[in-house]
Amino acid sequence: MKEIAKKVKSDSFILMASSNDIRNNCLQNIIKNLNRDREHILLENQKDIENAKAENISASILSRLLFDEHKLDTVIAGINDLINMDDPIGKITLKRELDEGLILTRTTTPIGVIGVIFEARPDALVQIASLCIKSGNAAILKGGSEAKLTNRALFESIKEAILEANLPKHILVQLEARSDVGELLSCSEYVDLLIPRGSNSFVKYIIDNTNISVMGHADGVCHTYVDEDFDIEKSVRILIDAKTQYPSACNTTETLLVHEKAVSNLLPKLNEAFKAASIKVYADIDVLSYFDNATAANDKSFHTEYLEKTINVKTVKDIDEAIDHINTYGSHHTDAILTNIDSNADYFMSRVDSANVYKNCSTRFADGFRYGFGAEVGISTGKLHARGPVGLEGLCTYKYKLYGNGDIVADYADGNKAFHFRDLN
Repeated sequence: MKEIAKKVKSDSFILMASSNDIRNNCLQNIIKNLNRDREHILLENQKDIENAKAENISASILSRLLFDEHKLDTVIAGINDLINMDDPIGKITLKRELDEGLILTRTTTPIGVIGVIFEARPDALVQIASLCIKSGNAAILKGGSEAKLTNRALFESIKEAILEANLPKHILVQLEARSDVGELLSCSEYVDLLIPRGSNSFVKYIIDNTNISVMGHADGVCHTYVDEDFDIEKSVRILIDAKTQYPSACNTTETLLVHEKAVSNLLPKLNEAFKAASIKVYADIDVLSYFDNATAANDKSFHTEYLEKTINVKTVKDIDEAIDHINTYGSHHTDAILTNIDSNADYFMSRVDSANVYKNCSTRFADGFRYGFGAEVGISTGKLHARGPVGLEGLCTYKYKLYGNGDIVADYADGNKAFHFRDLN
């Protein structure tokens, strides 16, 4: 593994110095190859699906594992978006004259080598690979074993595209063995950043067993709060989308908080909508009677990421109790308020400590593609470097470049010269 990582690190320097045209050409080759290999990729995915069913894999994993025509078209659309985006490398974000003829710039640059360990989602492999190429980052990719055949077929198409663009072959490496993960964690001299995408326990394991910087999120316990004054038709529609549009996603609403003044107006209609959508309900004891066949919620319920058509319902006496609940039980991923009171929305959005906070829309919008980032390598709930959906900008850091002409610090320390710090356009 160290030898592989060393080769990736070496090739990363060539990739980060490549032109935007070369990287875009590689992305165009990926689109060409994915379309050419479409039938083979989809067939391999069907084999993965059949194998997963034989292993009695959960419904949520099966949902993520499915890679059909629609998902293939979606990832191709994402690559097209990336091609049309500006080059993220080499942007000057600061230009300052320290003294006459002594110019400092701050310039965006790729992070270097990124290790991404992700769940059984074949579309994630394409998104991550494309984002890394566009942002000039080499990557070591380890997908879920359930998607092994699909990932292998996709990677073969991508690998060929890299060679067709005359880029070094080790800018992307795919790992398949489970043991590779443990070995990857020890490659701190060659890998600059790890992005794990999986369960809470898995992400914690990664953090506890590596010296490499880790970016990402452990779970997605997301909330929607219905305020005292709200639009019932819009709210019911939003809540159904937030729970059912893709139940196994990390930005699905897991807990609904309802202002006590909204209960009698909202819950009867919501009960009918939940029944129609086959949503299972865990409800606070005071609103249990509003739902058919609901189960009483407990403290564990509010910590749970269900990843299926199951939701918690809890009443709160005011917006502050809702905010306190979210900041206590939430994963700081995505939380929303449904309200007609603008000042309440502003209050909520400034005090909820999450990477994404929304007003009057579904939590399912927390996604790099829907943000116009082309795609995402994941969502970060941390506060350093990148937060929320991590797209091109989040995969770049910066370096300072200083242009002088025989300048030495002693002249300034001795008082012979003085800085005048003038920002330049």
